[in-house]
Amino acid sequence: MAARRVRRLRLRRRRVPGGTERMRWPHLFLGVLVTVIWGSNFSVIEVGLRDLDPFLLTGLRFTLTAFPLVFVLRQPRDVPLMALAGYGVVFGAGLWWVVNLAMAKGMSPGMSSLVLQFSAFFTVLASAIFLRERMKVAQVVGMLLAGSGLCVVITNTPGTATTTGVALVLLAACAWTVCNLIVKRYRPADMMAFVVWSSLFSAPVLLGLAFVDRGSAPFVHLVRDVSWTAVGSVLFQAYVTTVFGYMVWNNLMKTYPAAMVAPLSLIVPISGMATSYLAFDERFSAGVWLGVLVMLLGIGVFVCAPCVRWQRMAGRGAVPPPSSG
Repeated sequence: MAARRVRRLRLRRRRVPGGTERMRWPHLFLGVLVTVIWGSNFSVIEVGLRDLDPFLLTGLRFTLTAFPLVFVLRQPRDVPLMALAGYGVVFGAGLWWVVNLAMAKGMSPGMSSLVLQFSAFFTVLASAIFLRERMKVAQVVGMLLAGSGLCVVITNTPGTATTTGVALVLLAACAWTVCNLIVKRYRPADMMAFVVWSSLFSAPVLLGLAFVDRGSAPFVHLVRDVSWTAVGSVLFQAYVTTVFGYMVWNNLMKTYPAAMVAPLSLIVPISGMATSYLAFDERFSAGVWLGVLVMLLGIGVFVCAPCVRWQRMAGRGAVPPPSSG
């Protein structure tokens, strides 16, 4: 009877959403794919900024994310309207408008992508505090390693960074953390519909901010002189980066503990640097690549931390307590 009870407890633990089981390989592959896409997205943004105002570019991104899919997908019924609207405003304005504002204040695109990844640590800590998700010692070690590597990369990365710009990007990282917590709290069943309908609340706020900041000039320029490269940039950001990328990411967030998913975002600056090198021939110092290796080591520790073998080595024969998540 005792052995049967242990097996039932372990089976229940595996089935609980957000439990401590190891991430399935197809999900891990999709998570890595999305972070690689997000890293390349900063180069796509750079292309779009050559023809479009940065605030208008962000507004168009979320306008096309919402339309025309909002006419095809039903509004999520398992998420309160206030939570849906809150996610849209925080995600569109609190995250991406603030990042663009920081870049306008002197932050380089590369430095912005690096500082933004501190959201991984904010998310892990916030989930542990507010959602009581447990972290393993190995995951803490992986977080410290990856964070150390990120600091080494930031220290050795050429480019401009102002105190105001860094503060704004850290604020954007906090906004991303809030978005992750909303997803983990409500766990929307249809994640694509959630992303599309939340963008319906992002778009008017962003377009309004663009008008307040620049007046009608960016909109007039959009009608008269928009280029195909700018159109391609907006389409990539809307449908590949936002609809596909955040649909996959939010599904992972609602399925697994934050400590297992959030650190994957540390791949973003690695992908961003590689894409920048290939697209713009941007060179990086040996110190940057050293930091990248340390980050990869930390991510590897994070991914392997929930491995069943490590659990058995840590406490062989112990009965796992039911998950609180």
